[in-house]
Amino acid sequence: MKNRNLIHHNNWETPKSLYDELNAEFHFDFDPCPLNAKFDGLECTWGKSNFINPPYERKIKSAFVHKAIAESEKGSVCVLLLPVSTSSLLFHDVIKKNACEIRFLKGRVKFNGINIDGDLIEVNRPGHNSGMHDSMLVIFDTSRGKSEGC
Repeated sequence: MKNRNLIHHNNWETPKSLYDELNAEFHFDFDPCPLNAKFDGLECTWGKSNFINPPYERKIKSAFVHKAIAESEKGSVCVLLLPVSTSSLLFHDVIKKNACEIRFLKGRVKFNGINIDGDLIEVNRPGHNSGMHDSMLVIFDTSRGKSEGC
């Protein structure tokens, strides 16, 4: 079992290979949550096709999910990389009711992070070298409908 008492921070980057695979499909033109952002992704205007890997802190993650829904209702495509938490109210009352598609990723994503010296490193947890959560892609795209209706 992974040590859930590790010091957590919100400074994690999606692996380039995963981003590139999704970008080939969705042709992203904006990322409101890039590593070391100099802007507030919740306060700015998003693009037409958005990749969102929000901080996993509950309140921040929820705020980005709600912002993604609002942006999709304006005609944008929003693809979120989120931890799997299918027992949460956020999943049942918000994500499931508004997503046009939910994809569960096989294996755990190997995020990149920042070490104590500020250098970008690939996560290296003993024996796993991967994140602490399973991951899912949640896609909000009103032109494709919603998952419960698909």
